Amino acid sequence: MTLRFIGTTSDDGDCPTLYEIPETEEILVQGDRESDPEHLAQLRDVKPSETFVRVPRALLTRYAPRTETPPLQPFSAISHLFRDFRHTAFRLETRRGYASDRNSPKWQRWLNGEDIAAEPPNPWRENVAAQTAQGKRFERVRLVDTPPTEGQRFLLASAPGNLAAGEDIRNLPRADADRLRLPAYDFWLFDSKILARFAFDEDDTTLGVHVTEDPAEVLAACQARDAVWHHATPTSDYAGQVRSSA
Repeated sequence: MTLRFIGTTSDDGDCPTLYEIPETEEILVQGDRESDPEHLAQLRDVKPSETFVRVPRALLTRYAPRTETPPLQPFSAISHLFRDFRHTAFRLETRRGYASDRNSPKWQRWLNGEDIAAEPPNPWRENVAAQTAQGKRFERVRLVDTPPTEGQRFLLASAPGNLAAGEDIRNLPRADADRLRLPAYDFWLFDSKILARFAFDEDDTTLGVHVTEDPAEVLAACQARDAVWHHATPTSDYAGQVRSSA
């Protein structure tokens, strides 16, 4: 079953932390094991399989309250947000490849060795240019493996077109993401207020998005954004690193 990071009050990657198991609606708590013998003696109805941990009240009040899991919607349901957001649209990309890339016409051209860096305008880049001209920001961080996967190298090759339109795209090694305890799911975050969390099948096909304004979910996404943006490398610098190591 899936284990999904919710949030932590730790500053340096140590406990305490909350996770959820979406299939069972259960919360998994990580913290220091309770060892005070007086406390252990007062616990009730303890089964041999159970253990006990300590966590700050702030961790539970900040992350545990939540609404019901929002329904899965088609990605088209959030298309208006890419025009209507007021300040920042942020994307975290965590997967090693995407079916939408492999099914695009650019993919085969790239496999054939063609330069796909300069592409003619399309509706996405035209909208990015229009929104950034108003002072809005499109920000994107991609987790990358060492060495990069085929899907990640494709995105790096095609990034110049999005950069030219006005996106700020950065890259972070997956090992650093693990150290920062970033969530292992893709999302868009609009104005630090609306979160659209992606759902994929095992073939990297987008099934839809879960859209929420739940404070705990949004706060966790904001914290992930702030951490990853601080440590990520701009695409131009990262591309140079990849070339020098090839």
